[in-house]
Amino acid sequence: MSFPCHRPGQVAGLLQLLLLTLATFPKAFLLLTPPWSTTFKGEKVTLTCKDHHSLAQGYISWYNNGDFLKKGPETIQINESGRYSCKTQRSSLSDPVHVEFLSDWLILQASHPVFEGDDVDLRCRGKKEKDINEKIYYRNNKVIRRDYNSEVVRLHSVSRDNSKYHCTASGESFWIRWEEISEPLKIQVQELFPHPVLRASSSEPIEGSPVSLKCETWLPPLRSHIQLQFCFFREDKVLGSGWIDSPELQILTMWNEDSGSYWCQAKAVTPNIIKKSLRSRIRVQRIPVSDVNLEIQSPGGQLIEGKDLVLICSVAKGTGTVTFSWHREGTERRLGRKIQRALSAELQIAAVRGQDAGRYYCSADNLYGPILSKRIRVTLRSPVSRPVLTVRAPRARAVVVGDVVELRCETQSGSPPILYRFYHEDVTLGSSSAPSGGGVSFNLSLTTEHSGNYSCEANNSLGAQHSEAVPLRVTVPVSRPVLTFNPARAQVVVGDLLELRCEVQRGSPPILYWFYHEDVILGNTSAPFGGGASFNLSLTTEHSGNYSCGADNGLGVQRSYMVTLNFTGLSTNKVIHITVGIIGWLLSMLGLAATASLVSHFRTQRKSGGLRATGTPSYSPKEHREPSRSGPSNTDPHRPIHSEPAALMELQPVYSNVSPGHDNLVYSQIWSSHHTKENPAPSPKTHQKDEEPAIIYSEVKKAHPDDHEGQAHEDAAENYENLPCAPLALDR
Repeated sequence: MSFPCHRPGQVAGLLQLLLLTLATFPKAFLLLTPPWSTTFKGEKVTLTCKDHHSLAQGYISWYNNGDFLKKGPETIQINESGRYSCKTQRSSLSDPVHVEFLSDWLILQASHPVFEGDDVDLRCRGKKEKDINEKIYYRNNKVIRRDYNSEVVRLHSVSRDNSKYHCTASGESFWIRWEEISEPLKIQVQELFPHPVLRASSSEPIEGSPVSLKCETWLPPLRSHIQLQFCFFREDKVLGSGWIDSPELQILTMWNEDSGSYWCQAKAVTPNIIKKSLRSRIRVQRIPVSDVNLEIQSPGGQLIEGKDLVLICSVAKGTGTVTFSWHREGTERRLGRKIQRALSAELQIAAVRGQDAGRYYCSADNLYGPILSKRIRVTLRSPVSRPVLTVRAPRARAVVVGDVVELRCETQSGSPPILYRFYHEDVTLGSSSAPSGGGVSFNLSLTTEHSGNYSCEANNSLGAQHSEAVPLRVTVPVSRPVLTFNPARAQVVVGDLLELRCEVQRGSPPILYWFYHEDVILGNTSAPFGGGASFNLSLTTEHSGNYSCGADNGLGVQRSYMVTLNFTGLSTNKVIHITVGIIGWLLSMLGLAATASLVSHFRTQRKSGGLRATGTPSYSPKEHREPSRSGPSNTDPHRPIHSEPAALMELQPVYSNVSPGHDNLVYSQIWSSHHTKENPAPSPKTHQKDEEPAIIYSEVKKAHPDDHEGQAHEDAAENYENLPCAPLALDR
């Protein structure tokens, strides 16, 4: 019979497969009773077959010297030498036990069973123990122990080696020393645990998938209390953290570079016994990438100018280390590149601008060649810039009530569509959309309530922007003013002080008021904050007639209706002046001589500084002016010049009594006016520039009620003195 040749690698593979098959079940083991593997011939030994289960199931297969002996129960008795072994239905074949039955006078016995690292008992036994005086134990012909009275000798931590043991026994009989030697004995040390077998969940895993490694071995039930530890290797590199208590190691992800030879070790902590497994080859399978896809990710789902753009490149299939790269059409240089063990990778482009728009694609490669994705067009949306609000009015200057103004709101940049809103003091006026971008307008018909600040807002869903506030002042033209007099008596007389009051009901300030007498401008007054204005007039006979006023705020003049002013006669003060003038003329003629004396006396006192203070101010002719009327019109060149009444101009001597406030003094004013036909008499209030007025004041003492009657007129000539005329007295 011929057998096919196998290459050494194939033979080794078949042998490993056979060992794995045989090691599928734990070994059975034999127990001896009594527990000695060597005994005297004629004695019997009981064999018991055990496995890892507490009770053996079914019949036991018994073998002797490798030959099938019989099937029977788990216990049999033997009395013949041989190499016995057994097997149960749930175990593999046990290690053989060499049992010898000897007819020698002296035998060496070893306890059974003995496992690696166990202590073993040796017993040197003779047929007549009482005749033995000394026993000597040998290992490889070297004495290891001398014993005189012990039954057994214990050897510690034996191992599976080729050492041979024997013993000698000696004694004396009839004064003759004798010695017996036993047959050599090889201690049958069984494996504490078999060489481990490394099992992998897959010998050709897909790259990226997990693999579980298991280091399988077992302890006999009699030594199950011993602790085992395990260590795993790839080639000569330790995997994980080294020695572990678990016989399993989980590798979460296998990569192509993880291909190689794997093996494990098992170690008994006590005793220190280490055994290693055979090597197992694991080949990791790589899958080429396929179905490359490019996605765009942006915050909020919109690509906004100025924000970050994220490009995600992914593959549907592919294992191992993948090289991802990103590109944009029209650009030779790649945008980015990443190498990682993943099915996707992302590239972030910070603060994209308008020039970043275009067609993008990516590629993926895991050593089988790059695969490209489809092109994706990237368009950007930009937020609106701050809008500008402009107001377009129909007139160049101020806008007035009733005008229609155009509010124009526009942004310089921003992706359409853009929604615009218009505001007046934060109150929405309306809104309008610009689907294609640009600006929009809003027309507003102005009323008085439309003055204030205006603004607008632009929004394209990427954020709203508010314009600066634009003030708008709606000017209201003045209404027709109303002219009133104060005091509002039915009749006025010459000399009264009359207040002209002009006021409009509406109109934007400032307002300028003009006052007219028969279309002649009397003056003007301004009202900066609106309202009315007044003009004061001291009446003369020329002031009779029609009065009116005008109002203007830059939008056109409005004129009031005419109001007529009539006089009833002269005022009370004027009548008194006339009466006093006549009486003074008469008195001046009678006291002409006395007057000259008084004038001389008065001048003498002025030179000597002896004049007493009277409380009436003195004015030089240069300082004498007409009192100004209230209002700004006193400088108006169109204002009419008023003259004194005609009745007053005809009087030549005028006398008047004035009192400066001193209770016991009375002054009489005497003045005369000279005029010719060619030169009319001047007004009492006007004088020549350097002419001294011909005025004489006489001081008359009043008589008190308690004065004596005779004292009232004494020294009349000394009770008068001449004083200079104060111009203020004339006005009064």
